[in-house]
Amino acid sequence: MRYTYPCVLTPDDGGVSISFPDVPEALTCGDDRAEALASAQDALATALAGYVHERWDIPAPSAAADGQELIPVPPVTAAKLALYTAMRAQDVTNVELAGRLGISEAAVRKLLNPDHRSHIGQVERALRTVGRTLVVEDRVA
Repeated sequence: MRYTYPCVLTPDDGGVSISFPDVPEALTCGDDRAEALASAQDALATALAGYVHERWDIPAPSAAADGQELIPVPPVTAAKLALYTAMRAQDVTNVELAGRLGISEAAVRKLLNPDHRSHIGQVERALRTVGRTLVVEDRVA
């Protein structure tokens, strides 16, 4: 899945507010469009981290409608969300993944926690263990 979500920009009391149709918990604003967009990625990542902490399914991003901007989740966070989603789909527990990787269950919890800094290589290794790969792409800003 591509972890890039459309957002809605709405004029709001002299500024701009941002919401995400697929992730209603992700809200932010700014004094202008540029400032609001600058904070959108963090708001999105924070809300999706909440989904992991609450053990909710990660919503699939919808297609952007006219006037919506696409906001990508930071790469390491996207990798962690992919790992979390794959584990849920396959009913793989933290203990089972830890055994497959030869690491502790506490280390798996850190790999899954979007708020914890992890090396991308560690997350990639865990993804391969559950039959997934990570693809990174760039685009014109």
